[in-house]
Amino acid sequence: MSSLHLRATLGARGVALELDVEEGETVAVLGPNGAGKSTLLQLVSGSVTPDDGVVLLGEDVLTDTSSKTFVPIHARGVATLAQDALLFPHMDARTNVAFAPRSTGANRARAKVVADRWLDAVGASHLAGRRPAQLSGGQAQRVAIARALAADPRLLLLDEPCAALDVETAPAVRRVLRTVLRESSRTALIVTHDLLDVVALADSVAVVEGGRVVERGSVAEVLTAPRSEFGARIAGINLLSGRAIDADDTTALRTDWGVTVHGSGQHAAGTPVVAVFSPAAVSVHPVAPHASPRNVFEVVVEEMEVQGSGIRVRSRPHPDGSPGIAADITPAAVSDLGLEPGRSVFFVVKSLEVALHPALPSRL
Repeated sequence: MSSLHLRATLGARGVALELDVEEGETVAVLGPNGAGKSTLLQLVSGSVTPDDGVVLLGEDVLTDTSSKTFVPIHARGVATLAQDALLFPHMDARTNVAFAPRSTGANRARAKVVADRWLDAVGASHLAGRRPAQLSGGQAQRVAIARALAADPRLLLLDEPCAALDVETAPAVRRVLRTVLRESSRTALIVTHDLLDVVALADSVAVVEGGRVVERGSVAEVLTAPRSEFGARIAGINLLSGRAIDADDTTALRTDWGVTVHGSGQHAAGTPVVAVFSPAAVSVHPVAPHASPRNVFEVVVEEMEVQGSGIRVRSRPHPDGSPGIAADITPAAVSDLGLEPGRSVFFVVKSLEVALHPALPSRL
């Protein structure tokens, strides 16, 4: 297996991406639609050439615009697994999987051995003689996984591998992927919108927004203390950005629109910081409480949705366009408060529930 280094710009798509992946590491690539996630995979796989940049796999140069080096897709040692299995319809499962080693020069007998080994690894040996039309979605994806791994890639690219599967099939395929990634110490990138893919498969996370990697950290770091808007959104955490200010007895930040947020964490005045706190820590009041907790936000309800056994109430977006604050409350509380979109209320959160972290340089 090999490490990955990518630095590439592509003006037509508005991307300027930089990413490093350690050997044997699985990185989940997250971000909103159109952020540049698929472009990142295409730059690595070789299906897209950057205007400027370099892609290194271990010590091998796959792309280098300065020296006009460009290794073709089939010779990169990179395999891609998409949400659609894309199996050859006229071949049975074994022949589909054997196609990978055959395309790299293995003879028919050797390719069959490799195919059987990987079909067994993904729990699909009993499917060897079936054609794609005879396979369920989950079965076809298992065969597609076996085919990708039968090529013995140095780097595996997973593009929404469970997105097309039903809720009963996806967990089984996810377990297969986790097993093969761990046991073979594969270096892998996985583009996904599914938090379950992240926690089940990834060692770390890269968040892409606006064509740039805006956050990079371990799964635990991004899900418990996100520092990008999308990271906070997928983690289900509230995030407000601003700059640290001097406060009487706590650290605080002030947003660009003048709201002060008190929390824990020491930061020099003027430092770009973000405040993160759980929606479960937010209470909702029809009027400003007299006991005066440190953080009281006057908001207008934007939307309400079922969240587990409760209701998530979200306020209108902030003046800078970032998502509004979310509060998780009971259905009874929603009824008692008479909450509905357009209603003005007060969101309240104790300063002890708010953590202040250094902001990423690209945020402010």
